[in-house]
Order: sequence, then C-alpha cells, then structure tokens
Amino acid sequence: MSTNITFHPGSVDAQERVGLLKQTGVTIWLTGLSASGKSTIACALEQHLLHLHKFAYRLDGDNVRLGLNKDLGFDEKSRVENIRRIGEVSKLFADSACIAITAFISPYRTDRQVARELHEKGGLGFIEVFVDAPLSVVEQRDPKGLYKAARAGTIKDFTGISAPYEAPEKPDIHIKTDECDVTKAVEVIIEYLTKHNYIS
Repeated sequence: MSTNITFHPGSVDAQERVGLLKQTGVTIWLTGLSASGKSTIACALEQHLLHLHKFAYRLDGDNVRLGLNKDLGFDEKSRVENIRRIGEVSKLFADSACIAITAFISPYRTDRQVARELHEKGGLGFIEVFVDAPLSVVEQRDPKGLYKAARAGTIKDFTGISAPYEAPEKPDIHIKTDECDVTKAVEVIIEYLTKHNYIS
C-alpha cells in the first residue's frame, strides 16, 4: 500500500452540497439471497426516487462484476473484496449527496458492518435492508437456474447452498418478499427515508 498519498479536499463542503442539491446522501444496502428480490426492488426504488426528482443511483451485483470487480471470483476472499470495494464506492456516492442503492448478496455480517462503519466514520447514512425470502421460495423462483446448478454441483461456493449466508440480526428495514410485492417494498423504504429526513 502506498504511503505517499495525501487527501485533497474539494472547494465545496458537505453542508453546501446538501443545501444546493436539497437532499442528504445515504446508502441503502439491500442484502439477501440470490432471487430474493434485491435487484427488482433496487430498480423500482431508483425509478421512484428519480421521479421524485431525487439524485439516486443503483449499484447492482452482477453489473459491478462486469466492470469494476470483473477480476474477482466467488471464493470467500473474493467475496470479501467485492463488498469492500462496493462499500468504498457507495460511500463516494453518498458523500456526493446521492442516494446510493446497492443490491448485493453480501453474505457476511462482518463485511456489511465494515461498510456501515465506513459510512458512519464519514458522517454518512447507511441503511441495511434485509430482503428476506425463504430458501424454498428463492429456489422455486430461480430465474437464472443458479440454484438448480448449485444443487447439481456445477456451481461451487453458491450462497445458501454450498456457502453460508449470515442474515442481518438487526436490519434497519426488514422486507419479506414472499409476503409483499415490489410496490409495497418501495413504499416501506420511502417511508423510512422520509421519517429519517433523507428526503422530503
């Protein structure tokens, strides 16, 4: 790691940026099993916020792995690095007063906590949303055929089957997607953002 690096502050401070953009930056961190509904909710939430004229941007697990994280695999070490990078990227978005929406399985509690602490140290909001669906339900959905392949042994280290998923113990928001639709899920998150003064 390089040591001859110095942080270069900008000419606009956080308070001025928030005042000009009329919103507060925050990261909404969607976590859950594959096919739990994270990406579907993230897309709908982003669209809804933009229609409210809010500066929002979605970071999706598969999309990020096509670019920034295309050098990473799915072993434990790679998964940890994947989430570390996303924690840093989402922090930059939140620092810009953007509402960053991340949709990643992010299976390990420790990694999610690191992402939260990274934001908190920067005085930035972090909302953990547990997108919860039972394994039996996500296996039945299985839109990409990944669970079937994992059960057959053709995909190794697959979360929920051959690799662990550590569910949040105290998520800020808990959405059970086998009990509510995407419209209701977005409504719940918007209500939280409004109640906590991230949007008005």
